Amino acid sequence: MQEALSQKELDERIAILRRFRTLLEQQRDKFKAYLRVLELQEPLISGDGGILPDGHSELGSLLVHDIGELQKAIVPMRLLYRRTHAATSNPAEAVPVERLQEELGKLQEQALAQNKRNQQLLRTRLPEVRRELAQLKNPYRSHQSVYAEKENMGAFVHIDA
Repeated sequence: MQEALSQKELDERIAILRRFRTLLEQQRDKFKAYLRVLELQEPLISGDGGILPDGHSELGSLLVHDIGELQKAIVPMRLLYRRTHAATSNPAEAVPVERLQEELGKLQEQALAQNKRNQQLLRTRLPEVRRELAQLKNPYRSHQSVYAEKENMGAFVHIDA
């Protein structure tokens, strides 16, 4: 038998559900963006002469940080949601949140798989790049810097006014 909920409790539970759903949607969007960045990195890593721009790695790092921050908020919200949802047990409310969580799980798996592919490509490409760098010849290697001090430098400056 269900207990009668006061309007305040019902409003709190609805607010919790909405906030939890919003956080899950934000995390889903961040994972989609991260997956896009990883997918864009793959041809740059495997391509000849393609250099991975710093912007890609910085964007990926920023997205990973944002995902971590969202996860910190989602974990307590998930616990709160489960407690309040267990009390209301309205299955119609839970369906969109469960779908979001499933989609989020799939996106996490895709992002991890793409990240592994990119790491493997980097591992195979890195020795090639090192060989290319070793073969490059620096035309200025034998020249002394124009900014280096020379022995014949005068100690005094004569100025005529």
